[in-house]
Amino acid sequence: MTDPSAVTAPTDPVPPLYSPARVRELLDRHGLRPTKSLGQNFLIDGNILRAIAAAGGAAPGVPVLEVGPGLGVLTREVASRGAQVTALEKDERLRAVLAETLADTDVTVVWGDALDFDYAALPAGTRVIANLPYYITGPLLSRFMAAPGIVSATVLVQKEVAGRLAARPGQDNYGFLSALAALHGTVTLVRDVPKGAFLPAPDVTSSVVRLDFDRERPLPDPALLAFVDAALHHRRKTLRNNLRLVGHAGEAIDAALEGAGLRPDVRAEDVSLADLEGVARQLNVIR
Repeated sequence: MTDPSAVTAPTDPVPPLYSPARVRELLDRHGLRPTKSLGQNFLIDGNILRAIAAAGGAAPGVPVLEVGPGLGVLTREVASRGAQVTALEKDERLRAVLAETLADTDVTVVWGDALDFDYAALPAGTRVIANLPYYITGPLLSRFMAAPGIVSATVLVQKEVAGRLAARPGQDNYGFLSALAALHGTVTLVRDVPKGAFLPAPDVTSSVVRLDFDRERPLPDPALLAFVDAALHHRRKTLRNNLRLVGHAGEAIDAALEGAGLRPDVRAEDVSLADLEGVARQLNVIR
């Protein structure tokens, strides 16, 4: 005969942290609402969370940096794979939430503005895995590229930004961000993410993109970066006009273009990085 004291009443399983119902309950219980000014759109699709963690290289012992953990959903997925996670969070209202959702992990949460963080101090082999706040995507990517310890960044960004990162000279989306990524390494488009994968849904479609940085390559000369930025500032204009706008003399530009084997009327967006570097050398911007 079964001992009644040994029988427990069935209970409903706790929904996962990425369940919309669980996320709403968590937010309501802590009296929170996503803040649009901080770019808070919480990812609630388990398949996509797992795909991001896998694409980002989360594995036992790997140092991972996450920017904007929000409710800790992606954080938990990455930590569950054995990665050593450091998460940067600006919104102090989330302290109690992250204390709850990350209580059984060894994640280190650093409170403060991601734009003020010292990325150069990160250990060698660090991988960034993050759902980036859209309003500071560009500045953050620039910081990741310049940090010698970061070897890759697998991030959720606006689909338009992902397209710009992966674009090549001559393509419609090509610009300074494309050139900057190519100067530091390679870009891989992983997958698109529909609006319904977030709570609340953003106004735009997102994409997961992975940037791999070649750390055996020296960091680009700041003078070259400034030159490329100026050259591509109005990418549909001619390279000659763009260089005139930043003070280079017309005769010197003409000679530099000829020396690099470029037409006088070549548009900035059609010039390869190697040719831009050649023009910069001809103009004595770099040596």
